[in-house]
Amino acid sequence: MKLVPHLTFDGNCKEAFEFYRDLLHGTLAITTFGESPAAGHVSSDLKDKVVHATLTFNDSELAGADVPANEYKKAEGMYLLLEPEDAKEAERIFEALSEQGIVVIPLQEMFWSVAYGSLVDKFGTPWEISCMATPSED
Repeated sequence: MKLVPHLTFDGNCKEAFEFYRDLLHGTLAITTFGESPAAGHVSSDLKDKVVHATLTFNDSELAGADVPANEYKKAEGMYLLLEPEDAKEAERIFEALSEQGIVVIPLQEMFWSVAYGSLVDKFGTPWEISCMATPSED
């Protein structure tokens, strides 16, 4: 059994997942409502929206979909935690995700990580970046 976070979007799932794919060097599979067996039962404004997206990167998966505007709710009470191997990669990812987003905790050294920060990206997804390398003790 595995746990796969599933994000919902207010019509911009494809844009978000293409951004995440490029940022995380992953592979992406997207199915729109118009390509699905439900194509004949959805409104025309949903035909080009995403019914299911799967992003695979490293040993991780992230799923996503667009939902009707009246059903969309921003993510709260959770973060997606990414653990890059080194501080340089943590900086690259943090900078890209924070562009046009909201930085909650700037990327900085913490007692458990040489580079930790949190943010909400331009798509409304909350992220924590915590480098797997820990500060060396003097």
